[in-house]
Amino acid sequence: MIAMHSIASHWLNFIDGQWTDSEQHLAVHNPGTTGLVATIAQASVADAERAVQAARRCADSGELTRPRPAQRVAWLLEIAAQIRAVVEEGAWVLCQENGKSLRDARDEFVEAARYFEYYAGMADKIEGISIPLGNGYMDFTVYDPMGVSLQIVPWNFPVSICARSLAPALAAGNAVVIKSPELSPLGLCVLLQAIERAGLPRGAVNLICGRGREVGAYLAGHREVDQIVFTGSVGTGQSILRAAAEHAIPSVMELGGKSAALVFPDADREQLVSSVRSGIFFNAGQVCSAMSRLLVHRSVYDEVVAAVVAMAEELKVGLGQDDPDLTPVISAGQLDGIQTLCRRAEEEGAVIATGGEAISGLRGHFMAPTVFRDVRPDMEIAQAEVFGPVLAVIPFDTEEEAIAIANGTEFGLVAGVFTQDLNRALRCARRLRAGQVFVNEWYAGGIETPFGGVGLSGFGREKGQEALYSYVRTKNLALRIKGE
Repeated sequence: MIAMHSIASHWLNFIDGQWTDSEQHLAVHNPGTTGLVATIAQASVADAERAVQAARRCADSGELTRPRPAQRVAWLLEIAAQIRAVVEEGAWVLCQENGKSLRDARDEFVEAARYFEYYAGMADKIEGISIPLGNGYMDFTVYDPMGVSLQIVPWNFPVSICARSLAPALAAGNAVVIKSPELSPLGLCVLLQAIERAGLPRGAVNLICGRGREVGAYLAGHREVDQIVFTGSVGTGQSILRAAAEHAIPSVMELGGKSAALVFPDADREQLVSSVRSGIFFNAGQVCSAMSRLLVHRSVYDEVVAAVVAMAEELKVGLGQDDPDLTPVISAGQLDGIQTLCRRAEEEGAVIATGGEAISGLRGHFMAPTVFRDVRPDMEIAQAEVFGPVLAVIPFDTEEEAIAIANGTEFGLVAGVFTQDLNRALRCARRLRAGQVFVNEWYAGGIETPFGGVGLSGFGREKGQEALYSYVRTKNLALRIKGE
């Protein structure tokens, strides 16, 4: 039985330890029904300025760094505990505003808690090194927090991606300004309510929801911002980088992908089909690391296409609270964009094996699970990020050709290899232009594994121990010792 939770009709921003309203409000709609879920305060440039100044005061005060690091460990563990206490409530809110399944919404809050637990274990282990320079000198490094970290969060996994950046930022002693996505901001309010109860200093974490072209652009070029962490589209990321360049603000950018899985004749069919199911249809394909291209050896091409199509046509489509296999996409605009790319793929000669258009008879923004066959590597559907439940299946004849096709886009986020031949898997993994390579299971990583891309997929790494060093500055101290 589904646990029903009431949702407040209006939500606020969190600035300098206070929940605050704004003169203007944004409406948040359910993608599955198109109905109004709630409204939220639309932050102005003035609100954004107050959030930055609150974070600046907190960062400069030393309240996050003056106590022993064990205090940050305690804060992060308490945040994790508070998040776990609101999993059901938060999942219901996220399901309603975002359209994702209730099951996946629960998992997102649990994963958020795990990020804080993981980085709590590292908050008191950010240790420098000593460097030998011979008698008469002592030299060592220390890691200072960046200061004010601006984190611009996308709508597809708002709670999880926010925690992914916020946890290491706090572990390293930074104060944070979070800009939530306009399409799905409410789950982050639940997250911040949990964080508020953990007792951090005022200004340590600030949350605002404002229009990207106004508030986001203002924040990205703010001279008091010491770091920008962004996950989202290439175009928006490039705009942020141009604004950040004015003050040379260091940034971590995760900008999406067009990730390919290489399928060889000896691939385990059951494991492959299971990976395709999650790889492209999880969260309606609205995943930056989605398996949007399936490169299949020609000798098994028809067999694999048939198996994937059969799986896709058995998927249960529905509202998030019913825990279906396929949920709606986030908005009417997103749905229109997906259908446009599908129409252009047909015009270029790709063949729709299943799907290809919106599902009729449903009020929400539902795209049919779609598989294109006979796709050429140069087609738009094989090059552009669709960000929907659309799979392009491309044949290849040789390992060399498969590598060339996989590396033949401007993206390079993740890739995959499906084969029982370990030597082949390692050969391909070495040559694939991607920040992460999965072998025989898509999404085989976890919060412990570094994540990020190359090319138009961005730069910098999130997750794992490596991510922590994106949130600190290395300072070297070189001392001359008299008498030696």
